[in-house]
Amino acid sequence: MVTLLTVIGVGFLLGMRHATDPDHVIAVTTIVSRQQSIRHAGVIGILWGLGHTITIVLVGTGIIVFNLAIPARIGLMMELAVGLMLILLGVMNLTGATRWITDRVTPGPGVIHSHVHRHGEMEHAHVHAHQPDGPIELDEEPQGLVSTLLQRMGLYQLLRPLAVGIVHGLAGSAAVALLVLTTIRDPRWAIAYLLVFGVGTIAGMMLITMILGAPFAYTGQRFTRFNRGLGLASGLVSVAFGLFLTFQIGFVDGLFTAHPHWTPR
Repeated sequence: MVTLLTVIGVGFLLGMRHATDPDHVIAVTTIVSRQQSIRHAGVIGILWGLGHTITIVLVGTGIIVFNLAIPARIGLMMELAVGLMLILLGVMNLTGATRWITDRVTPGPGVIHSHVHRHGEMEHAHVHAHQPDGPIELDEEPQGLVSTLLQRMGLYQLLRPLAVGIVHGLAGSAAVALLVLTTIRDPRWAIAYLLVFGVGTIAGMMLITMILGAPFAYTGQRFTRFNRGLGLASGLVSVAFGLFLTFQIGFVDGLFTAHPHWTPR
Protein backbone atom coordinates (compact mmCIF):
# COMPACT_ATOMS: atom_id res chain seq x y z
CA MET A 1 0.00 0.00 0.00
CA VAL A 2 2.83 2.40 0.86
CA THR A 3 4.52 1.66 -2.47
CA LEU A 4 1.26 2.26 -4.38
CA LEU A 5 0.65 5.57 -2.60
CA THR A 6 4.23 6.62 -3.24
CA VAL A 7 3.96 5.90 -6.98
CA ILE A 8 0.65 7.77 -7.20
CA GLY A 9 1.79 10.74 -5.12
CA VAL A 10 5.22 11.22 -6.67
CA GLY A 11 4.01 10.59 -10.21
CA PHE A 12 1.12 13.04 -9.91
CA LEU A 13 3.22 15.82 -8.37
CA LEU A 14 6.05 15.41 -10.88
CA GLY A 15 3.49 15.41 -13.68
CA MET A 16 2.09 18.73 -12.46
CA ARG A 17 5.62 20.16 -12.20
CA HIS A 18 6.42 18.89 -15.69
CA ALA A 19 3.53 20.97 -17.03
CA THR A 20 5.36 24.13 -15.94
CA ASP A 21 8.37 23.59 -18.22
CA PRO A 22 9.06 26.81 -20.18
CA ASP A 23 8.42 25.34 -23.64
CA HIS A 24 5.09 23.90 -22.44
CA VAL A 25 3.94 27.20 -20.92
CA ILE A 26 4.97 29.22 -23.98
CA ALA A 27 3.16 26.84 -26.35
CA VAL A 28 -0.16 26.92 -24.48
CA THR A 29 0.11 30.69 -23.92
CA THR A 30 0.26 31.14 -27.69
CA ILE A 31 -2.81 28.92 -28.05
CA VAL A 32 -4.98 30.47 -25.30
CA SER A 33 -4.09 34.03 -26.36
CA ARG A 34 -7.10 33.98 -28.71
CA GLN A 35 -9.55 32.57 -26.16
CA GLN A 36 -12.32 34.65 -24.63
CA SER A 37 -13.32 32.08 -22.00
CA ILE A 38 -11.42 30.72 -19.01
CA ARG A 39 -13.34 27.46 -19.28
CA HIS A 40 -12.30 27.06 -22.91
CA ALA A 41 -8.71 27.75 -21.87
CA GLY A 42 -9.03 24.94 -19.34
CA VAL A 43 -10.31 22.60 -22.06
CA ILE A 44 -7.25 23.48 -24.14
CA GLY A 45 -5.01 22.56 -21.20
CA ILE A 46 -6.78 19.23 -20.77
CA LEU A 47 -6.39 18.40 -24.47
CA TRP A 48 -2.72 19.40 -24.44
CA GLY A 49 -2.14 17.18 -21.40
CA LEU A 50 -4.06 14.32 -23.03
CA GLY A 51 -1.94 14.46 -26.18
CA HIS A 52 1.23 14.66 -24.08
CA THR A 53 0.12 11.68 -21.99
CA ILE A 54 -0.71 9.54 -25.04
CA THR A 55 2.83 9.91 -26.38
CA ILE A 56 4.52 9.56 -23.00
CA VAL A 57 2.68 6.32 -22.27
CA LEU A 58 3.16 4.80 -25.74
CA VAL A 59 6.84 5.67 -26.18
CA GLY A 60 7.64 5.19 -22.50
CA THR A 61 6.04 1.75 -22.47
CA GLY A 62 8.14 0.74 -25.48
CA ILE A 63 11.31 1.86 -23.71
CA ILE A 64 10.38 0.15 -20.45
CA VAL A 65 8.97 -3.13 -21.76
CA PHE A 66 11.06 -3.70 -24.89
CA ASN A 67 14.23 -1.90 -23.76
CA LEU A 68 14.13 0.34 -26.80
CA ALA A 69 17.15 2.57 -27.29
CA ILE A 70 16.64 5.90 -29.00
CA PRO A 71 19.67 7.02 -31.07
CA ALA A 72 21.03 10.47 -30.29
CA ARG A 73 20.07 11.91 -33.67
CA ILE A 74 16.49 10.62 -33.40
CA GLY A 75 16.18 12.00 -29.87
CA LEU A 76 17.43 15.41 -30.97
CA MET A 77 15.05 15.40 -33.93
CA MET A 78 12.13 14.82 -31.57
CA GLU A 79 13.24 17.76 -29.47
CA LEU A 80 13.81 19.87 -32.58
CA ALA A 81 10.16 19.29 -33.48
CA VAL A 82 9.20 21.26 -30.36
CA GLY A 83 11.33 24.24 -31.39
CA LEU A 84 9.94 24.25 -34.92
CA MET A 85 6.40 23.93 -33.59
CA LEU A 86 6.90 26.93 -31.29
CA ILE A 87 8.12 28.97 -34.26
CA LEU A 88 5.09 27.90 -36.29
CA LEU A 89 2.64 28.74 -33.48
CA GLY A 90 4.23 32.15 -33.01
CA VAL A 91 4.24 32.99 -36.71
CA MET A 92 0.60 31.93 -37.05
CA ASN A 93 -0.35 34.24 -34.17
CA LEU A 94 1.65 37.17 -35.52
CA THR A 95 0.31 36.87 -39.07
CA GLY A 96 -3.31 36.27 -38.07
CA ALA A 97 -3.32 32.81 -39.65
CA THR A 98 -4.71 31.30 -36.45
CA ARG A 99 -7.74 33.60 -36.51
CA TRP A 100 -8.22 33.06 -40.26
CA ILE A 101 -8.26 29.26 -39.88
CA THR A 102 -10.52 29.47 -36.84
CA ASP A 103 -13.02 31.67 -38.69
CA ARG A 104 -13.07 29.25 -41.63
CA VAL A 105 -13.75 26.11 -39.60
CA THR A 106 -15.90 27.57 -36.80
CA PRO A 107 -19.44 28.74 -37.52
CA GLY A 108 -19.68 32.50 -37.17
CA PRO A 109 -22.35 34.24 -35.10
CA GLY A 110 -25.41 35.16 -37.07
CA VAL A 111 -24.61 32.65 -39.84
CA ILE A 112 -24.91 29.24 -38.19
CA HIS A 113 -26.42 28.67 -34.80
CA SER A 114 -28.46 26.12 -32.88
CA HIS A 115 -31.78 26.09 -31.09
CA VAL A 116 -32.07 23.78 -28.08
CA HIS A 117 -35.34 22.13 -27.09
CA ARG A 118 -36.44 18.97 -25.29
CA HIS A 119 -38.30 15.81 -26.31
CA GLY A 120 -39.34 14.30 -23.00
CA GLU A 121 -36.11 13.72 -21.07
CA MET A 122 -33.86 14.12 -24.11
CA GLU A 123 -32.33 17.48 -25.05
CA HIS A 124 -31.80 18.20 -28.76
CA ALA A 125 -30.12 20.93 -30.77
CA HIS A 126 -31.33 22.04 -34.21
CA VAL A 127 -28.52 23.71 -36.18
CA HIS A 128 -29.60 26.37 -38.69
CA ALA A 129 -27.83 28.29 -41.43
CA HIS A 130 -29.46 31.62 -42.20
CA GLN A 131 -29.47 32.56 -45.87
CA PRO A 132 -31.10 35.59 -47.50
CA ASP A 133 -34.16 33.54 -48.40
CA GLY A 134 -34.63 32.10 -44.91
CA PRO A 135 -33.20 29.62 -42.40
CA ILE A 136 -32.04 26.19 -43.56
CA GLU A 137 -32.04 23.41 -41.00
CA LEU A 138 -28.81 21.43 -41.19
CA ASP A 139 -29.07 18.63 -38.69
CA GLU A 140 -30.42 17.51 -35.37
CA GLU A 141 -28.45 15.69 -32.67
CA PRO A 142 -28.45 15.21 -28.89
CA GLN A 143 -26.78 18.11 -27.11
CA GLY A 144 -23.69 16.60 -25.44
CA LEU A 145 -20.31 17.81 -24.22
CA VAL A 146 -18.44 17.09 -27.45
CA SER A 147 -21.04 18.69 -29.72
CA THR A 148 -21.21 21.74 -27.45
CA LEU A 149 -17.42 22.18 -27.56
CA LEU A 150 -17.39 21.75 -31.33
CA GLN A 151 -20.05 24.43 -31.75
CA ARG A 152 -18.43 26.91 -29.38
CA MET A 153 -14.72 26.34 -30.04
CA GLY A 154 -14.49 24.63 -33.41
CA LEU A 155 -12.66 21.49 -34.51
CA TYR A 156 -9.40 23.33 -35.18
CA GLN A 157 -9.28 24.83 -31.68
CA LEU A 158 -9.79 21.36 -30.19
CA LEU A 159 -7.32 19.45 -32.38
CA ARG A 160 -4.49 22.01 -32.20
CA PRO A 161 -3.65 21.63 -28.47
CA LEU A 162 -3.97 17.84 -28.78
CA ALA A 163 -1.43 17.81 -31.63
CA VAL A 164 0.91 20.20 -29.80
CA GLY A 165 0.75 17.99 -26.70
CA ILE A 166 1.63 14.92 -28.77
CA VAL A 167 4.73 16.66 -30.15
CA HIS A 168 5.81 17.76 -26.67
CA GLY A 169 5.31 14.20 -25.43
CA LEU A 170 7.68 12.92 -28.11
CA ALA A 171 10.39 15.26 -26.87
CA GLY A 172 10.03 14.32 -23.21
CA SER A 173 9.00 10.67 -23.27
CA ALA A 174 12.52 9.23 -23.29
CA ALA A 175 13.65 11.31 -20.31
CA VAL A 176 10.60 10.41 -18.25
CA ALA A 177 10.83 6.70 -19.09
CA LEU A 178 14.57 6.52 -18.33
CA LEU A 179 14.02 8.33 -15.03
CA VAL A 180 11.38 5.77 -14.09
CA LEU A 181 13.65 2.86 -15.02
CA THR A 182 16.34 4.06 -12.61
CA THR A 183 13.95 3.89 -9.66
CA ILE A 184 11.22 1.36 -10.54
CA ARG A 185 12.35 -2.04 -11.80
CA ASP A 186 8.92 -3.68 -12.14
CA PRO A 187 7.53 -2.82 -15.63
CA ARG A 188 3.95 -2.86 -14.33
CA TRP A 189 4.73 -0.28 -11.64
CA ALA A 190 6.72 1.75 -14.15
CA ILE A 191 3.80 1.90 -16.61
CA ALA A 192 1.43 2.74 -13.74
CA TYR A 193 3.77 5.59 -12.86
CA LEU A 194 3.64 6.89 -16.44
CA LEU A 195 -0.17 6.89 -16.35
CA VAL A 196 -0.28 8.77 -13.05
CA PHE A 197 2.40 11.14 -14.32
CA GLY A 198 0.17 11.84 -17.31
CA VAL A 199 -2.84 12.55 -15.11
CA GLY A 200 -0.73 14.98 -13.11
CA THR A 201 0.39 16.68 -16.33
CA ILE A 202 -3.23 17.05 -17.46
CA ALA A 203 -4.25 18.55 -14.12
CA GLY A 204 -1.26 20.87 -14.03
CA MET A 205 -1.75 22.10 -17.59
CA MET A 206 -5.46 22.67 -17.01
CA LEU A 207 -4.66 24.95 -14.07
CA ILE A 208 -1.92 26.73 -16.01
CA THR A 209 -4.08 27.42 -19.05
CA MET A 210 -6.93 28.70 -16.89
CA ILE A 211 -4.53 31.06 -15.09
CA LEU A 212 -2.94 32.19 -18.36
CA GLY A 213 -6.30 32.47 -20.06
CA ALA A 214 -7.77 34.78 -17.41
CA PRO A 215 -6.00 38.00 -18.53
CA PHE A 216 -6.70 37.23 -22.19
CA ALA A 217 -10.39 36.61 -21.47
CA TYR A 218 -10.67 39.76 -19.34
CA THR A 219 -8.86 42.13 -21.70
CA GLY A 220 -10.53 40.61 -24.76
CA GLN A 221 -13.91 41.86 -23.57
CA ARG A 222 -12.81 45.26 -22.20
CA PHE A 223 -9.45 46.32 -23.63
CA THR A 224 -9.24 45.19 -27.23
CA ARG A 225 -5.96 46.91 -28.09
CA PHE A 226 -4.23 45.66 -24.97
CA ASN A 227 -5.52 42.15 -25.65
CA ARG A 228 -4.15 42.33 -29.18
CA GLY A 229 -0.81 43.43 -27.76
CA LEU A 230 -0.75 40.46 -25.39
CA GLY A 231 -1.42 38.14 -28.31
CA LEU A 232 1.41 39.66 -30.35
CA ALA A 233 3.76 39.44 -27.36
CA SER A 234 2.97 35.74 -26.89
CA GLY A 235 3.66 35.16 -30.58
CA LEU A 236 7.02 36.94 -30.42
CA VAL A 237 8.07 35.01 -27.31
CA SER A 238 7.08 31.74 -28.97
CA VAL A 239 9.13 32.51 -32.10
CA ALA A 240 12.15 33.68 -30.06
CA PHE A 241 12.15 30.64 -27.78
CA GLY A 242 11.61 28.31 -30.74
CA LEU A 243 14.63 29.83 -32.52
CA PHE A 244 16.69 29.47 -29.35
CA LEU A 245 15.75 25.78 -29.03
CA THR A 246 16.48 25.19 -32.71
CA PHE A 247 19.95 26.71 -32.41
CA GLN A 248 20.64 24.85 -29.14
CA ILE A 249 19.61 21.48 -30.54
CA GLY A 250 21.00 21.96 -34.03
CA PHE A 251 24.45 23.36 -33.24
CA VAL A 252 25.23 23.12 -29.51
CA ASP A 253 23.88 19.55 -29.21
CA GLY A 254 25.14 18.75 -32.69
CA LEU A 255 22.06 17.59 -34.60
CA PHE A 256 23.28 19.44 -37.71
CA THR A 257 26.84 18.16 -37.25
CA ALA A 258 28.49 14.79 -37.75
CA HIS A 259 28.68 14.01 -34.03
CA PRO A 260 25.41 14.67 -32.21
CA HIS A 261 25.29 14.23 -28.44
CA TRP A 262 21.98 13.90 -26.64
CA THR A 263 21.07 13.70 -22.99
CA PRO A 264 17.30 13.18 -22.48
CA ARG A 265 15.92 16.03 -20.36
